[in-house]
Amino acid sequence: MTQLPSLIACDLDGTLVRHDGAVSPRTVAAFEALETAGIPFVFVTGRPPRLMGQIADAFGLHGIAVCSNGAYDYDLRARAVVAEYAIDPATLKKVARGLREAIPGIGLAVEYADSLAADPLYEPWDWDRDITVQRLDEATLWERPAPKLVGRHESLSADELLALAQPAVGDLVTVYHSNGLRLVEAVAPGVSKADGLARHAARLGVAAENVTAFGDMPNDLSMFGWAGHSYAVANAHPSVIAAADGVIGSVEDDGVAVFLEAILEA
Repeated sequence: MTQLPSLIACDLDGTLVRHDGAVSPRTVAAFEALETAGIPFVFVTGRPPRLMGQIADAFGLHGIAVCSNGAYDYDLRARAVVAEYAIDPATLKKVARGLREAIPGIGLAVEYADSLAADPLYEPWDWDRDITVQRLDEATLWERPAPKLVGRHESLSADELLALAQPAVGDLVTVYHSNGLRLVEAVAPGVSKADGLARHAARLGVAAENVTAFGDMPNDLSMFGWAGHSYAVANAHPSVIAAADGVIGSVEDDGVAVFLEAILEA
């Protein structure tokens, strides 16, 4: 990289946030140094808004984060959703039907900013530990616009679920996975990390070629395709490593922080 980027875009879990849920002091310090240098940054994450408190606490940030894979713009200082891009109820019903036909036994849930509603088959997991899952009847479950639809299966991996879901409902929604255990995810058509990042860059007047992005999972691929420069952490999914312009150290080795320190010192 011959010049400093005009905007840094970074995934959280598996990229900045370690597998035990911790954010290292070195990583926090690297982003403080970015701020001191006048280089803006934005977190672009699959996390819903309800799970952003830890990030706001760790980084002491203000500004907008892109949450739920582009389905929300979230104000970190106000801790409030400022924009939502949801799947409409009619499409939601079609997608639920298509997923159940293509993947028998899948459990489905709708993830809102601060709650989760599910059918009887959906199996909660680590990300759901902070809330009570609402078990709604079929008519009620699909009556509201849904920022994100998630499906978990008792045995199929995330890669296997995505391979089945994409041809079944990929013309109706954006289907992806972020390596959640036996989990496939969907947001509205046209919504993605790239879409959310592009909105943020436009607000700042930054062109795509001047954006550097960091990530680790297939839901980061759209962001990598949009940004001028992309880097995968060493622990990334093989598809992300293949798509990246470069590979940096792993999340456990503070790969993003080490990279940022190097470009700021150059």
